[in-house]
Amino acid sequence: MKKPIKESRSIFEKHNIHLNLDKINQKILDPNFWKNKTEAEKIIKEKKLYEDLINSYNSSVQECNDCIDLYNLAVEENNKSVINDSLINIKNLQKKVKQNEIKCFLSNETDSLDCYLEIHAGAGGTESQDWAEMLRRMYMKWANNKGYSSQLISEHKGDEAGIKSSTIKIAGEYIYGFLKSESGIHRLVRISPFDSGARRHTSFASVWVYPVIDENIKIEILEKDLRIDTYRSSGAGGQHVNTTDSAVRITHLPTKIVVQCQNDRSQHKNKETSMNMLRARLYEYELKKKEQENKNLESTKSDIGWGHQIRSYVLHPYRMVKDYRTDFESSNPDKILDGQIDGFLESSLYKLNA
Repeated sequence: MKKPIKESRSIFEKHNIHLNLDKINQKILDPNFWKNKTEAEKIIKEKKLYEDLINSYNSSVQECNDCIDLYNLAVEENNKSVINDSLINIKNLQKKVKQNEIKCFLSNETDSLDCYLEIHAGAGGTESQDWAEMLRRMYMKWANNKGYSSQLISEHKGDEAGIKSSTIKIAGEYIYGFLKSESGIHRLVRISPFDSGARRHTSFASVWVYPVIDENIKIEILEKDLRIDTYRSSGAGGQHVNTTDSAVRITHLPTKIVVQCQNDRSQHKNKETSMNMLRARLYEYELKKKEQENKNLESTKSDIGWGHQIRSYVLHPYRMVKDYRTDFESSNPDKILDGQIDGFLESSLYKLNA
């Protein structure tokens, strides 16, 4: 019964939770601490995260000791009702400990930020475009189930069904931290609803997640490095959106990064949103360089196929969703496609922090 507490203590030690809190408290004692208000507020937020983790851990230890005492007493007296209550309390305690562990994993600088999530259909026409739309629905359902807000920024419809690409913004607590491991190729195997011969098809779509960067993070963007195009929106939004050149596409020439927005009737607002997305993409691009990953941001989109899969969703001949990086799997793909992906997100966090 004490195992979850021991595991949680180990994770606390690995992530230097107490040491980090001590360092923050020393910073706050500095007489010049509040001179940079933005930085100070960021540190105060970090302090609260560590304090909440420590308080929750201490509470879990006390609850664990109480459960052990109550359980042992109930066993001695053969009180089945109390034994069952104790087992329920133990399960709740394990959930609480797991939540603490996950919060320990979300302590990187960008984890607390909102995120943009891009989906691009792979080769295969209608099949892959329909799959891309299924993925977009899955992530928006996940956000809705968790009480987070999601906003469709840009979308290009498929020729017959589905979408060629879509960008959504998801806002909430530690969104980027939870979703950052979703970047990669997602594979679907099913009997095609578009094939009159009812044959089995394999479809691919790429997912790309990057943070909505904080306003105090400075990213230099030169006007001469930009190509800005306006075009007529093809998405939802009413007649006015579709009959004016309100959509904006910005290309950053040195990196070949392209962002676009068409969700507002105002070209000015769409340009502002696109510039924010570009800042986020460039920031993420620099992070990747620092991590020595040295990838062109467009390279993963141009090779959507067998070589870069992170997860497989099989609807036929059997039913299974499996993550190739963590080996986490579910035999209920309908539930997963309906947005219940927490198991996959959590297993990725444990794998990244193993």
